[in-house]
Amino acid sequence: MSIAKIAVSIDEKQLKKIDFYVKKHVFKNRSQAFQISINRTLEQLEHDRLTRECAKLDPKEEQELADIGIDEDLESW
Repeated sequence: MSIAKIAVSIDEKQLKKIDFYVKKHVFKNRSQAFQISINRTLEQLEHDRLTRECAKLDPKEEQELADIGIDEDLESW
């Protein structure tokens, strides 16, 4: 995996918090803190998207479709 270097603007107060956790060895360095934070944010966005899409499903319709599949499997057994 290649890594790109970027410039980021951040609030001074947030930067001090990141530096605090780097000093406490929670993160190896600032870059790792940003990488982990961004990865978690992206994962949460994907999870939220999946949750929204699942909420669109009709449980009764999904059960009916599942039952059709089971009926077909039973016939073949």
